[in-house]
Amino acid sequence: MKAREIAYTALFIALTAVGAWIEIPIGPVPVTLQVLMVLLAGLLLGARLGFITMLLYVLAGVVGFPVFSGFSGGLVHLYGPSGGYIIAFPLAAYITGWFAEHWENTRGYLIGSLLAIGVIYLLGWLRLSAFLAWDTRKAFILGVAPFIGVDVLKALIAVGITEKVRKVMEY
Repeated sequence: MKAREIAYTALFIALTAVGAWIEIPIGPVPVTLQVLMVLLAGLLLGARLGFITMLLYVLAGVVGFPVFSGFSGGLVHLYGPSGGYIIAFPLAAYITGWFAEHWENTRGYLIGSLLAIGVIYLLGWLRLSAFLAWDTRKAFILGVAPFIGVDVLKALIAVGITEKVRKVMEY
């Protein structure tokens, strides 16, 4: 990896941790800014580096660094109600990055972001369903439905930031 890639990776790991610490508890899964940072990592760093960055973020949390919501870390988070969402972050960053690399326009950024959110919801919903004794309806009501509007807003914000920042970033 180049020095610039290492710096961007470290920056986005830190930004994602800060995004996790900004939370609104609304149930078993809080509203945080993690999804915004995951989308930005993919959109600005590309598929490969976005994936690596989010994978390193997840690994940092798993080994105990307090990068998850509530200033916490540890493997227990992957088994908890929000574990599926966290596990989806690298794949979501890859998806947004792929679209950003192949469709370098607002439409591509937005489609990639919305698909990435869909993947986060799918894996999060499945893990939350398992946590709730496979009550898939309750898991959807608690872990997906309350987040749709705010996450679409995060996608729009990520696209807007990406359009501004990509003009000045060197690749």
